[in-house]
Amino acid sequence: MNWYVVYTKPKWEKKVAEQLLKSGIECYCPIITQVRQWTDRKKKVQVPLFNSYVFVQLQEAQRNLVFQSSGVVRYLFWLGKPAIVKDEEISVIKKWLEGADGNDVLVESIKIGDTIQLESGPFSKQKAIVQEINKTHYVLVLESLGCVLKMKKKDTF
Repeated sequence: MNWYVVYTKPKWEKKVAEQLLKSGIECYCPIITQVRQWTDRKKKVQVPLFNSYVFVQLQEAQRNLVFQSSGVVRYLFWLGKPAIVKDEEISVIKKWLEGADGNDVLVESIKIGDTIQLESGPFSKQKAIVQEINKTHYVLVLESLGCVLKMKKKDTF
């Protein structure tokens, strides 16, 4: 069975994942915890890692079953075909989320546009393009996974 990417209505990711699970469809909606600032308080909230995306695992012939859930808009396509996500890529996301708080990244003497290979952590051996460098963090593009990674500089912890 393949993993596909379902595009949802904005802010419907968790609801869609819940509906799909109730329908018996294997799905994965990666969730992260963020601190949100309001005028009177700060609060930790759980938000999807990817806005408007939920991963579903099912047979090609069963792909239309996801449309029984309200909030599902369409499948994500790549080169005219439904985008397929490899099991290894889903595993990398899960592994990264499990250890996201404890990962230190040390990057020295690099510049924007450089291609680097990550040496440790859940994305080890992945190649990344340096998109942004500032005082507190680095922004890296992981082309093989189709995502952007924002990592704190080690001296900002």
